[in-house]
Amino acid sequence: MIDSLSVALTAVALVAAAWSVLLVALNKPLTLETWLTLGVAGLVVLLEVGLLAQAAIGVAQLVGTDRELSGPTFVGYLLGPVLVLPLAALWAVAERSRWGASVLAVGCLSVPVMVLRLTQIWAGHG
Repeated sequence: MIDSLSVALTAVALVAAAWSVLLVALNKPLTLETWLTLGVAGLVVLLEVGLLAQAAIGVAQLVGTDRELSGPTFVGYLLGPVLVLPLAALWAVAERSRWGASVLAVGCLSVPVMVLRLTQIWAGHG
């Protein structure tokens, strides 16, 4: 795995989660009509692109490695955040109350947890 990509994905996810919590505190729904909500949407898109890159790199490294690790578990943790984040974002946009942003915050907070677990599995601790 590329450690710097994991760190960058974690940082972007935490910033997006904090931004979403700010929207909840300001009682703003995620309507994609103001710079405040478009900013968090841009971060989520950036995060998703990074997660897709990580998934592609991870599968390529899994195929080319002779390490003792569980392939299905590793691929599951690669694809988990790739699927969870867009679902949380769609739910957040569909929810017309401030709680839509809280759904996005939870989705963004799940990314660092799965990335951490992914690096643990790659290092052989899982």
